[in-house]
Amino acid sequence: MNRDFIGALLQLNAEKGVPQEILIRTLEQAIESAYRRNADAPENVVVTVNPETGEISVAREYEVMATKEEVEDPESQMFVADAQKIDPATGVGAKVRIPENVTQAQLGRIAAQTAGQVYRQRLREAQRDVVFQQYASREGEIMTGTVQRTTESAVVLDMGKDVEAVLAVTEQLPSETYRIGQHLKVYVMEVRRTTRGPVIVASRTHRGFLRRLMEMEIPEIYNGTVVIRGIAREAGSRSKVAVESRQQGVDAKGAAVGQRGARIQSIVAELNGEKVDIVLWDEDPGRFVAEALSPAEVLSVRIDEEHKIANVIVPERQLSLAIGKEGQNARLAAKLTGWRIDIRSETGVATAAAGSEHLDGEHEGEAHEAMPNEEAPVDAEAAT
Repeated sequence: MNRDFIGALLQLNAEKGVPQEILIRTLEQAIESAYRRNADAPENVVVTVNPETGEISVAREYEVMATKEEVEDPESQMFVADAQKIDPATGVGAKVRIPENVTQAQLGRIAAQTAGQVYRQRLREAQRDVVFQQYASREGEIMTGTVQRTTESAVVLDMGKDVEAVLAVTEQLPSETYRIGQHLKVYVMEVRRTTRGPVIVASRTHRGFLRRLMEMEIPEIYNGTVVIRGIAREAGSRSKVAVESRQQGVDAKGAAVGQRGARIQSIVAELNGEKVDIVLWDEDPGRFVAEALSPAEVLSVRIDEEHKIANVIVPERQLSLAIGKEGQNARLAAKLTGWRIDIRSETGVATAAAGSEHLDGEHEGEAHEAMPNEEAPVDAEAAT
């Protein structure tokens, strides 16, 4: 083994993304394993490969003991006085190495005969570990893959470097269909280590997917001028996103929507038509609830702190809009704000106040209560 061999080895495997120190250590371990089998050597044999010259050295490593009585295994332990004859700086508990009398020719034959297979196996393991670390660092980000195959339970994407992403049916947008070869953006929820290499658990329904899309599309959110304070999402149908400006003079809602709605429409297109409502966050719960119920007009909001209820009054003509189809608008507002929302029309409240018959439950839409969902946190830092 020489420098040319080492150079060729490093050049060949650098393309696989494995660092030089891992390559050298993998080669050392492979030769150690082969040497033990060929020379019937003990487990404390240590092989070192010089990355500059390609020279291989073999030594036995001994643990240094304080007294002779503590030396129970002479094959792996050594009395401190004896160890200091080899290395005067050695102390108790340290390791000392004694070179083995092995020629480079012998080592070369051993390496050539039996180390190759072990080396290739360990190199594959090292390469998988490097790739795993690369992808694991991207959890919580958006990546683009190519649809490789589809099954009844999942879509499998090719993410490059022999890495696959699994997009389960539960993580797919309800209205989407996928075709082989299609490029698809997905949110990386988790990277799992398997014997075949890393596998990405992906999603297009996660709130984090919408958050990252907005960061990609809206520079003010990416640079922190505008922050997302909360996301409530019913994937494939509708979402509400609360935003706040951290710089005076910057319109948070306008920045998110973009000129003539260009920015938000780009996000809606990626979400296959899912509606995205941008609302302004407000530290005052009454104003925040009113804003969260947009596009409906709200006349007043009375906050019941004790019961965590927001009692909302809207104009008669706005009642169905405030509640939304199948209660969706009110439900998303409740998720976004964290308040139970009780919506009533102005007419209904006036009638009840006058002592007339209460129409709750008999007149459709006269009153509606929406409950917040604990899975959609209000706090911006939690709603990833």
